[in-house]
Amino acid sequence: MPADFHHGVRVVEINEGVRTIRVVATSIIGLVATSSSANTELQAVLDAAFPLNQPTLVTNVRTAIGKTGELGTLRRTLDAIADQSSPVIVVVRVAEGVGDTPEAIAADQTAKVIGTTLPDGSYTGMQALLAAEVKLKVKPRIIGAPGLDNADVAAELVSIAQALRAFAYASTNAQTVTQANTYRGTFGARELMLIHGDFTKFDTATAATADSWAVANALGLRAKIDEEIGWHKTLSNIAVNSVTGVTRDIYWDLQNPNTDAGLLNSHDVTALIQRDGFRFWGNRTCSDDPLFCFENYTRTAQILADTIAEAHMWAIDKPLTPTLVKDILDGINAKFRQLTAQGYLVGGNAWYNEDINESATLKDGKLWLDYDYTPVPPLEDLTFQQRITDRYLLDFAAKIKA
Repeated sequence: MPADFHHGVRVVEINEGVRTIRVVATSIIGLVATSSSANTELQAVLDAAFPLNQPTLVTNVRTAIGKTGELGTLRRTLDAIADQSSPVIVVVRVAEGVGDTPEAIAADQTAKVIGTTLPDGSYTGMQALLAAEVKLKVKPRIIGAPGLDNADVAAELVSIAQALRAFAYASTNAQTVTQANTYRGTFGARELMLIHGDFTKFDTATAATADSWAVANALGLRAKIDEEIGWHKTLSNIAVNSVTGVTRDIYWDLQNPNTDAGLLNSHDVTALIQRDGFRFWGNRTCSDDPLFCFENYTRTAQILADTIAEAHMWAIDKPLTPTLVKDILDGINAKFRQLTAQGYLVGGNAWYNEDINESATLKDGKLWLDYDYTPVPPLEDLTFQQRITDRYLLDFAAKIKA
């Protein structure tokens, strides 16, 4: 308090109390793609709208489609996303691969998609997604590289997803169920979902039915689910808009686990099925930790971590008093109650741990707070027990007289 002499009235603001916690944006897509045009004027428009290796913000996906070239993966990917939703997208356009042989072209394309850090500190390829938050003030949470996601690209997508606390979708690029399940065994990250097969749809550019990458549709559908239902709902069993078929013959039966789709799901691979439209069928990640076996378990952990951390910058460097600690805990627990009431969590609680917070650590300006939570499990396996009985015949005669 001021110690100087004063004859009058003073007003001293004491800004204490619970701060409202806002959940971080979850439906922002991070996309790596190629695009070019044989038309010089269109190429100039493309270069201006999507500079190579620069994170570019797209807020109107339909408008952005008109600025892409007819070659590469960007136009088809944006079209698939637009069929599902109209999210905010961070696009990193990379150059198309070059070389003397198909193998050399593929290798060069992979190198350009993965990218690197240049001597001036700038990023290329998917590494440029790391700069989106600083350059564009948005953070991609749903990432992929449809049509470009071979094994090397998928492995790097995992690293980028971990750095961003994002979730990645990638194709198995397999012809058979066995190949897809074998491919799954090469990953062990909770931030990745593998999808087997692609959709088909009518392509207005060619006036014919063409493949529509399942990963591109997954990116758009994931954003749609986040906006309309919530991040606690998995990708599985939601109708996909605008697709007309699938590229792989997948045997699926709702009541029989011994099918192609059942075998894929048992190996943590998501399948594509048809039932009242076309749908993704599978909830599982590539996690080697059963705690994060479900897609929404991983995303819940990511979103809570960032939400709680980002919401407390205001508390850093404030005097470490019991009142400050209480205000922090009250704010977190209020958010947990809200998320539980809305169905995003089964429950959650934050508390002060006396065993960790000793006087020496408190004196050093260090505070440890604990919280736990229970994510909402998807109903993946529903069993009905059917019994035959004659007990409903016991009053047969009485029913006739009634």
